Amino acid sequence: MATQYSIQGTTAKGIAASVERGVTEGELAPGVALPPVRRLAEELGVSAGTVATAYKELRRRGLVVTHGRGGTVVAEAASAASRRPPRVPPGLVDLASGLPDPAFLPVLRPPSEIRPVYGSHRAAPRLTALEDLTRAWFARDGVPAERVTFAHGALDCIARLLSVELRPGDAVAVEDPGFHHLLDLVTALGLRMVPVAVDEEGMTPDALRTALRAGVRALVCSPRAQCPTGASFTPRRRDELAAMVREFPEVLVVEDDYNAQLAGPEAPTLAASGLERWAQVRTVSKRLGVDLRWAGLAGDPVTLARHDGRMLMTSGWVSHILQETVVGLFSDPAVARLVAAGEVAYAERRQALIGALGSCGIRSAGANGLNVWVPVRDESAVVNGLRTRGWWVAAGARFRIASPTAVRITTSALDVAAARRLASDFAEVLGEAQATYEG
Repeated sequence: MATQYSIQGTTAKGIAASVERGVTEGELAPGVALPPVRRLAEELGVSAGTVATAYKELRRRGLVVTHGRGGTVVAEAASAASRRPPRVPPGLVDLASGLPDPAFLPVLRPPSEIRPVYGSHRAAPRLTALEDLTRAWFARDGVPAERVTFAHGALDCIARLLSVELRPGDAVAVEDPGFHHLLDLVTALGLRMVPVAVDEEGMTPDALRTALRAGVRALVCSPRAQCPTGASFTPRRRDELAAMVREFPEVLVVEDDYNAQLAGPEAPTLAASGLERWAQVRTVSKRLGVDLRWAGLAGDPVTLARHDGRMLMTSGWVSHILQETVVGLFSDPAVARLVAAGEVAYAERRQALIGALGSCGIRSAGANGLNVWVPVRDESAVVNGLRTRGWWVAAGARFRIASPTAVRITTSALDVAAARRLASDFAEVLGEAQATYEG
């Protein structure tokens, strides 16, 4: 019960604002129960309907969730708070970041000279050279790229796409487990998430069919290196999902191809499947630098026009200094070699941990990307147990809606010897947890 924070207000708006203030300031932590409607109404001297209206607004905005007889509690990913990752305690190996190894990121060299222009870049927001490179990048995987545009990263792009297409309360199909920042974003936009189960080939057909029939207005998915499981579409799965989506032409399909390689084999993608409403966003943060807040976007003409129309009214354009920097990186052969070396190293390190865990009898998933997803019975026990042994891993709760418990381990900087030590420690922690359950 929320006993250390006093909720105030005499109107529904005031009560909701008071709760939001408590969440934002950290006084109402995730999972804390709010007072029952009638009790809070008596304390504040208002009607039960006023409190119920306040709680309804808080639920719509993703600040709280209601568990039937379990009452109303602060959401695990309350959208009012800026949920930045916790600081890694000193002395621990950080395996929770999801970030690339800096050894395989190039040194960023912004252009030495950008001539000032009269007015702004709104009339010509994109550099022709970067447009050409972006078209070629998409076309390599068969994605129609006659038209492309830019944004300030994948989440910025997806937020704009969803906000111009949907209204609060509309349903969005998302992967479960899925990218935690995307799940937070959908909630913050006031949209309703419909979880779609994921296996080693991405979204499962049965789960997607159920979501489409439930009336979702949009679908957000990853064609490869799905976060957190590492799943990637096969051609067969891509074709199955595309056939379903074509039965619902009004549904906007947004592919977050955040792990798109700069070179290499083609990847199956829904964006190349002849859909009516679609968009694919690609970023370079995992390959060229986490501070490069740039994304390329391809899509159908209506979707791109709506995206650019909204962007014109807000930030206007992506910095031309940033665009020039990306052009230089895309065009540098030394950068291409460094990125290719990183691709090889990431695969070796990921497979090293999967193999080491397997030798200890521990099942895990991670066919692609920078992470390994490990199903466990008790996330907290595993996270805390590994912490006492010097490892900092991510609890799966941030990534899940209805899928089973697990932990996510970032392997981008984990060498083979360290992977073996981690697997051994992981097995010990699971043994201790088993003894607790059976003891």
